[in-house]
Amino acid sequence: MKLKKQVTVCGAAIFCVAVFSLYLMLDRVQHDPARHQSGGNFPRSQISVLQNRIQQLEQLLEENHEIISHIKDSVLELTANAEGPPALLPYHTANGSWVVPPEPRPSFFSVSPQDCQFALGGRGQKPELQMLAVTETLPFDNVEGGVWRQGFDISYSPHDWDAEDLLVFVVPHSHNDPGWIKTFDKYYTEQTQHILNSMVSKLQEDPRRRFLWAEVSFFAKWWDNISAQKRAAVRRLVGNGQLEIATGGWVMPDEANSHYFALIDQLIEGHQWLERNLGAAPRAGWAVDPFGYSSTMPYLLRRANLTSMLIQRVHYAIKKHFAATRSLEFMWRQTWDPDSSTDILCHMMPFYSYDIPHTCGPDPKICCQFDFKRLPGGRINCPWKVPPRAITEANVAERAALLLDQYRKKSRLFRSNVLLVPLGDDFRYDKPQEWDAQFFNYQRLFDFLNSKPDLHVQAQFGTLSDYFDALYKRTGVEPGAQPPGFPVLSGDFFSYADREDHYWTGYYTSRPFYKSLDRVLEAHLRGAEILYSLAVAHARRSGLAAQYPLSDFALLTDARRTLGLFQHHDAITGTAKEAVVVDYGVRLLRSLVSLKRVIINAAHYLVLGDKSTYRFDPEAPFLQADDSRLNHDALPERTVIALDASPRFVVLFNPLEHERLSVVSLLVNSPRVRVLSEEGQPLAVQISAHWSSATDMVPDVYQVSVPVRLPALGLGVLQLQQGLDGLRTLPSSVRVYLHGRRLSVSRHEALPVRVIDSGTSDFALSNGYMQSIRRVDEEQEHRVDMEFLIYGTRTSKDKSGAYLFLPDGEAKPYVPKEPPVVRVTEGPFFSEVVAYYEHVHQVVRLYNLPGVEGLSLDMASLVDIRDYVNKELALRICTDVDSQGTFFTDLNGFQVQPRRYLKKLPLQANFYPMPVMAYIQDAQQRLTLHTAQALGVSSLENGQLEVILDRRLMQDDNRGLGQGLKDNKRTCNRFRLLLERRTAGKSPGEVQDTGSTSYPSLLSHLTSVHLNAPVLALPVTKRQLPSPTLRSFHPLAASLPCDFHLLNLRTLPAEDDALPAPDMALILHRKGFDCGLEAKNLGFNCTTSQGKVALGSLFRGLDVGFLQPTSLTLLYPLAAPSNGTDIYLEPMEVSTFRVRLG
Repeated sequence: MKLKKQVTVCGAAIFCVAVFSLYLMLDRVQHDPARHQSGGNFPRSQISVLQNRIQQLEQLLEENHEIISHIKDSVLELTANAEGPPALLPYHTANGSWVVPPEPRPSFFSVSPQDCQFALGGRGQKPELQMLAVTETLPFDNVEGGVWRQGFDISYSPHDWDAEDLLVFVVPHSHNDPGWIKTFDKYYTEQTQHILNSMVSKLQEDPRRRFLWAEVSFFAKWWDNISAQKRAAVRRLVGNGQLEIATGGWVMPDEANSHYFALIDQLIEGHQWLERNLGAAPRAGWAVDPFGYSSTMPYLLRRANLTSMLIQRVHYAIKKHFAATRSLEFMWRQTWDPDSSTDILCHMMPFYSYDIPHTCGPDPKICCQFDFKRLPGGRINCPWKVPPRAITEANVAERAALLLDQYRKKSRLFRSNVLLVPLGDDFRYDKPQEWDAQFFNYQRLFDFLNSKPDLHVQAQFGTLSDYFDALYKRTGVEPGAQPPGFPVLSGDFFSYADREDHYWTGYYTSRPFYKSLDRVLEAHLRGAEILYSLAVAHARRSGLAAQYPLSDFALLTDARRTLGLFQHHDAITGTAKEAVVVDYGVRLLRSLVSLKRVIINAAHYLVLGDKSTYRFDPEAPFLQADDSRLNHDALPERTVIALDASPRFVVLFNPLEHERLSVVSLLVNSPRVRVLSEEGQPLAVQISAHWSSATDMVPDVYQVSVPVRLPALGLGVLQLQQGLDGLRTLPSSVRVYLHGRRLSVSRHEALPVRVIDSGTSDFALSNGYMQSIRRVDEEQEHRVDMEFLIYGTRTSKDKSGAYLFLPDGEAKPYVPKEPPVVRVTEGPFFSEVVAYYEHVHQVVRLYNLPGVEGLSLDMASLVDIRDYVNKELALRICTDVDSQGTFFTDLNGFQVQPRRYLKKLPLQANFYPMPVMAYIQDAQQRLTLHTAQALGVSSLENGQLEVILDRRLMQDDNRGLGQGLKDNKRTCNRFRLLLERRTAGKSPGEVQDTGSTSYPSLLSHLTSVHLNAPVLALPVTKRQLPSPTLRSFHPLAASLPCDFHLLNLRTLPAEDDALPAPDMALILHRKGFDCGLEAKNLGFNCTTSQGKVALGSLFRGLDVGFLQPTSLTLLYPLAAPSNGTDIYLEPMEVSTFRVRLG
């Protein structure tokens, strides 16, 4: 204790001296006689003196910032090494509320002013095409356009190509969904393997043939089943450019609901597989089927060293506008990018679909005649009633002229004379006959066209990269550079409509149970990757790798691939058939169970005081999981810890890269429980009942909640004992409001429960909804009304389904059959209100804790709408925020996109994806809704945020699925509601019109990761004594700057795929943040560092033996491996490093 006091006093003294000397320096600058010149006209010499002074001051400030950082680090280190302080006891005040005394240790929060400049923006020129502005100005009038119904008539002169031939690349491709109507395995067995087998033989028949493939998940499965001879042939085809793997991700991911961790992970998995097995690195992106496009994807592809990309499903009105202005090819740039380092050339396909009728030109009736799979006698034909004809000597001139006319018309929509013509569709080329029909007939057409110089056309088969390479060559620029005259665009392409008012905004919420399970798996995968990498590095350093289950690496690989598979645009979207959804669910659960095993094995090793006693026993794991699920569609059941005479230990894992103070809740079998810290200090705890319904307690199960401070990425240890500590075991008090309903309520002598029959005594609880919130440091209440609403669907022929949201008008209030039972729990560390309705249980919880957890409201909605018919349940939050029709939603948890409510568009068009957050703001405040699962969100009125929680729809919406959404589950949607004050008084216009960028505050970023990466509580299995000594594990020697997120520490595979290599991928993200929101009482130790991190001293007990910056997916080294371990990241950048720890 003495040491601790001395350290604190000493630290405080140095801090005061530093601040005082700064004050004196400022004072000297202010009293500088040079400033008192008449009329303020400084002579030049004095201006330069003043500039020098300011520069000196800035330098001193910078040095002081570093000195204080060092003082802080030493104080923290000494504090950590001193013995733990006596645990503080909460106490009741006169008005009956609980107070938790502040901790004696100081908390630091210092953000250097330079780090605040980024969010203020204003660097670089504005792009010509800003999607927010484009959608505000377009009329969205859907005028009939002739043969190209959503476009216009295209004219040209035959002399347009006299100076430069039209260069046509026809790109054969087959779009293979890894699950949709059939499961992944069934598609593989019945179709995909035949496509790939035929590809090998048919491409070898003629070197002029080309083929494009995208989904590595299928390709890897096929590769495992083919001969060495066939593998060699595939490598030759890739090597000579006949076969191109585009994008190279594990899947072609959905871009609306997917989180950037999973997007990057499936890209790495695909790219690493391609490098190991084919020696290939993808050059161009191909995304023909996702339902709208996020600007996160071009950023990730560019950072993976791709230079070009293609998209297709964009709103038909935007396609028409871009076609009319010849803007279908553009440099896609990130909104924050001051120069062009994020630019990637993007090609937008102009027409309705990626199938053959909609790719050769504007007239589908003609293009369909050149899909030779539809020759008469086959299983499919042309809906326009004119069939294709086989190409012969007799008809080739006439057929070629007809096709060339389409090519020329399409080419007029672009700025160059290079034309891309995809030739494929879903699961095409699965029979040798189709390969022959397409390739022979097209080759005859090409041979004819190329033999007529006066036509000024050269046509051939090509890959996507063949097309882009020719485009760059023709426009005279390096691959990846901006061709002259091509526009720059920023923004995204949500929300998508393919015709009329058919907006694809339903899939932002469809099957929310699995959207939630996806994020649970993702959090476990990240936690397991990091702990496994650290455990293996420590085991290798201690010479104990032989005892460690390195084979867990195979479980990690499998889980990466499961998470990757689920990012597919018919999986996480909720748009597959019911049997396919079950298949995905079983895979997700199997991987979740495996990851818990990996975490348990790593935590077991890392938490042992004496590592030499470590023994891995797969039959008897040292730790239990925190929860378990009976099956893939069940909610988790938390593990109950049985207490007896001997103490029980619990290991707590904090997956965040920052130290955290959190309330950890455990289930035990007795209300008589004492909790001790690792050092044996008794801790104050809150005891509550565990409820199975509104009025029933679970017998013999109690919840014990304890605030714990856990090390960054580390493990803490708690000890539980049976017995009562009257001072520290603090029971919650409960009030149950029955609102006149005749129900009996469980009682327990250890836990006080008051039952109130009618709700009149407390009118605010009559409906159980929240109505307002007040900050402790403010008098004024803020209106925050919550209500549930119901959307119906149309009565006309087009109704809502898995993809489409087609409501029958505005939402109507949810009217329950009976008033809710409301249960209010109050205690020292958390208080909560639970309202039980027929279809939803709403929980609002407030943590009485300093720091991140105590500064926002924890909310959960347990939704069960299995008896609904064509209804969707929404949660609306109404506030007094003057949002002026603007709201903000995130893209993939990576960046924030401003949105405008557009009255000219139908209600459903104003919904957007919300993977992690949405907010509204005005000059005084910002209200952010954080979410732990992707859902659809909008702001339909001033001051509102509205989220669709679940949807049950009885019919198909005519997009190929052939089913409604009837397999709803009981689903728990989890949120955090954060109200922040603006510090700088900005005018509302200035706040709203920040143009194309907006950033969360640091508190908001941290709130989001707290919600998405909860603490895992792993009880030590009951076993024979003596139990081994357990020590908390502190992997980081210094804390990361608070704007850095450690996205992953991913062990790379050795030559034998099933085992780990010594190298890892360290992926860091420096977040952009807004300093204009108040950051008081944050309760965490945090500084920023202008993007600099000393990696060499980051990991305690491990040396960085090798460090090399690489492209995002590790295929390209960006610099030579260096001895220096200091790194620098620009704000918003995600950077990958190949590292070796030991």
